[in-house]
Amino acid sequence: MLRTLFESEHDAFRESVRAFLLKEAVPHTADWEAAGLVDRSFWSAAAAQGLVGFAAPEQFGGSGLRDFRFNAVINEEVVRTGAVGDGFSLTNDIVLPYYLDIATPQQQERWLPGITAGDTVIAIAMSEPGTGSDLRAIATTATREPGGWRLNGSKTFITSGIQADLVIVAARIAESDGGGYGLFVVAAGQEGFQKGRKLDKIGRRAQDTAELFFADVFVPDADVLGEPGSGLHYMMRNLAQERLSMAVVAVASAEHAVATAVEYAGERHAFGKPIGSFQANRFRLAELSTKTQIARVYVDRCIEATNAGELTAAEAAGAKFWTTELEFEALDTCLQIHGGYGYMEEFEVARRWRDARVQRIYGGTNEIMREIVGRSLGL
Repeated sequence: MLRTLFESEHDAFRESVRAFLLKEAVPHTADWEAAGLVDRSFWSAAAAQGLVGFAAPEQFGGSGLRDFRFNAVINEEVVRTGAVGDGFSLTNDIVLPYYLDIATPQQQERWLPGITAGDTVIAIAMSEPGTGSDLRAIATTATREPGGWRLNGSKTFITSGIQADLVIVAARIAESDGGGYGLFVVAAGQEGFQKGRKLDKIGRRAQDTAELFFADVFVPDADVLGEPGSGLHYMMRNLAQERLSMAVVAVASAEHAVATAVEYAGERHAFGKPIGSFQANRFRLAELSTKTQIARVYVDRCIEATNAGELTAAEAAGAKFWTTELEFEALDTCLQIHGGYGYMEEFEVARRWRDARVQRIYGGTNEIMREIVGRSLGL
């Protein structure tokens, strides 16, 4: 089905993004997977290409493009080219909005130029060892002191945690200090801030993921984002776009899986004919193709709603759980059609299959997404 979402400038942007990724990212896939992180020089090159922090105002090195269609183009091309790492979606879709929407002009002047230049790697620390999708259970504490706050606690599963130069830390504010939750920006190397081990994951091996520890870390008032006590509100507001970003990736991944499976089913022969000619495979691919096209229409509509400021938490949650379930279904079918070869690391479908599994977990588990949608129905 013909997409009507994009205009000529988005199409031109897509061509430049694809060319950049094919040249600067794809050839390094094996090295980055082995190292467990994407080389920082790539991030600087991507920033020079205008692919990092482009939504920031021009005076801070961005392009002022707060049009999520550009974000979607990058995410889709990362999937289609097979580039590894979650840096684009993490920076542009998930973390940057905090600096754009709730940081003061003085904070933006300090932090945004480094982000848009690719010199400052950013991350956000919400998840904890005993807290996953339930943000209200955050145990990391922030206690008021003259001139600032004292942080204590730990975080885990933090994307870009190893390389991050600035980390937004979500913490519970003591009741004696007003209660609620706050967002505190902590710089690498700050006293009491320690980065733990780089976590060894099943998939997404090129994306560094870390444990972070905070022992009496002092955060001056100048490094607090927004109003202390309103942190949960800020996080809940931004989670809709985060989940839409995951849905964009999921649909592009499902589309790629279906196309790959169809191509292989036409080339691979069994019992003297292409395996795609067997009814079981033909019907399965027909079903997945139709589901993926339907998902594409819904996600494109969600992108339009985001640009209009109309996307609801329930709509984003529904998009996230539906598309990520479909993504894994499509990749699992693609792997199955490849037979034993699909289980071999030399076939790209194997990496894509294991990389997709976490999509149903992070950003809020799909069980929690269903709960959000269910509550929106008044149940």
